[in-house]
Amino acid sequence: MQTYKRLLGATTLGLILAAGLAAPAFAQKLDNKTGPSTLTTTAAGDIDFGDDSSEWANDGECDDPRFSGTGSAAELVDADIRKDATDCRAAFAAGTVTLVEAGSTPADITIASPIDAIDFGDDSSEWANDGECDDPRFKGEGSAEELLDEDIRKDATDCKAAYEAGTVSLADDNSNANATTTDTPATGTDTPATAAEIDFGDDSSEWANDGECDDPRFSGTGSAVELLDADIRKDATDCKTAYDAGTVTFNGDSAGSSATKVDISEIDFGDDTSEWAKDEECDDPRFSGTGAASEMLDDDIGHDATDCKAAYAAGTVSFDPDGTAATSASPASTEFDYGSDTSKWANDGECDDPRFVGEGTNKKQLYEDQMADATDCKTLEAAGKVQIREVYQPSYAAGAPYDSSEIEFGDNTSSYANDDQCDDPRFEGPGAAITLLDSDLEHDADDCKTAFEAGLIVLREDDGI
Repeated sequence: MQTYKRLLGATTLGLILAAGLAAPAFAQKLDNKTGPSTLTTTAAGDIDFGDDSSEWANDGECDDPRFSGTGSAAELVDADIRKDATDCRAAFAAGTVTLVEAGSTPADITIASPIDAIDFGDDSSEWANDGECDDPRFKGEGSAEELLDEDIRKDATDCKAAYEAGTVSLADDNSNANATTTDTPATGTDTPATAAEIDFGDDSSEWANDGECDDPRFSGTGSAVELLDADIRKDATDCKTAYDAGTVTFNGDSAGSSATKVDISEIDFGDDTSEWAKDEECDDPRFSGTGAASEMLDDDIGHDATDCKAAYAAGTVSFDPDGTAATSASPASTEFDYGSDTSKWANDGECDDPRFVGEGTNKKQLYEDQMADATDCKTLEAAGKVQIREVYQPSYAAGAPYDSSEIEFGDNTSSYANDDQCDDPRFEGPGAAITLLDSDLEHDADDCKTAFEAGLIVLREDDGI
C-alpha cells in the first residue's frame, strides 16, 4: 500500500538495494567535489581496483567514489566501489584521479539529519534566493536574523545550500518545524504542536517502521499515500521521525477519516452504458478530482466503469460512495506535471527527472529528483532532446485497461505482495515500488497485473515478456 515503501527502511534492505537495483535511478547522488581534500599518494600496486561490474564501467571516467579528480565522474554512488577497475586504474596511472583518504568515501560521510529526509519545500518566500536561509525550522550562521513562520518550507534553495554547507542545522527544539493551523493538544490554540505535545502512540500498525508515516493525523512528503483510520497512533517511530525532520505536519487528533482511501477492489464501478463512457473522463458523480468530468449526472452513477477505474487507479479521482462529489468535480486535466526546481541539480542544463529519457538527460537519474528539475526538463523537451517516458504521460493511464494476457506475472510469494504497488523489478512506472529487488522477480503477480492493466506500469525496455 505504500508509495514510498521501504525507501527509508532498514539498513539491511539498503545494502541489498545497492547491489540489486536494475537501474541507478534510486541510488544516492553525490557530488565528488564536496568531499574532503586530503589525498594519498598510494601506489597503484597497493590499490584494490576491483572489477568492471558497474553499469558505468569502461565509459572513460572513474565511477568509484574512493577516487577524486578530473578523471572522476561528477556523480558517484557507493554501489560502484571497486566496480570500475579499468577506468579508475587508467585514470590513476594518468594522474587524473587520486585515492581519497579512508574515512571520506560517501559511505563514511554523514550529517546530523539525512538531507534526503528533509522537505525543503519551494522558493515562494519573498526572501527566497537571497543567500540566507529564511525557514525558521533551521538555525545557524547561514540563517537570516529575522525568521517568520510564514516562510516555513518557502526558501528551499537557500536552506538546502546552507544545510549542505553545514552553516545551518535543524532547530533542536523543533518549535517551528511543523506549522499547522489545527488546534494542538496542549495549547488549544492555532500554533504549531511540538513533538512533546503529540501522542504518537505505539508501533502496532502492520506498516510500522517502514520509513513512512501511516498515521492519517499527519500529512506531508514523509506520509504514506494511502492512510487508514486503523493506523491512528499505531506508527509512532515513523511519524515522530518524519515530524522531527519536518517532512510531515500534524493535523490534529480529529483528522483521519477523510484520509482513508477505499481499496480499488472494494468499489463496484458498474458498466460502460453511459453516453459519456470511455471518453477518458470519469462521469460517475460518486468520484471527484482532476480526472472527473466538470458536469455530472445522477443517471451516470455506475455507468462509466472503464474511465473511472483508470482515473481512480491513477490517483486523479477520489471515491465518495454517497455521490456528494458531483457538485465539486474539477475539470479533467491531461497536462503533465513537471514539478518544481528543488533538485540539487536543477537549472544545470541537464534533465535529472527519471521520468524522462533522451540525450539531454543526466547519466545517472535518481528517484529523489522526480518532479524536481522542471525548468531543465521542460526546456529540453521543447528542444526535442528529452521525451517523457510513456507510462508517465497522463493519457497513458487514461487509455486503460491494457491487455496483460501475454505476460507471465508469476506468483505472490514476495513479502511485499498485495501492498497495492508492483515490486517486480521487470516493471517501471508510477505504480511500481521505489525499492526493487531481484528476489521479487515474478513474485508480486496480483499487484503487478492490476497496475499493468490500469496503465500504471510497463515492462522495462530491456525485459522481455
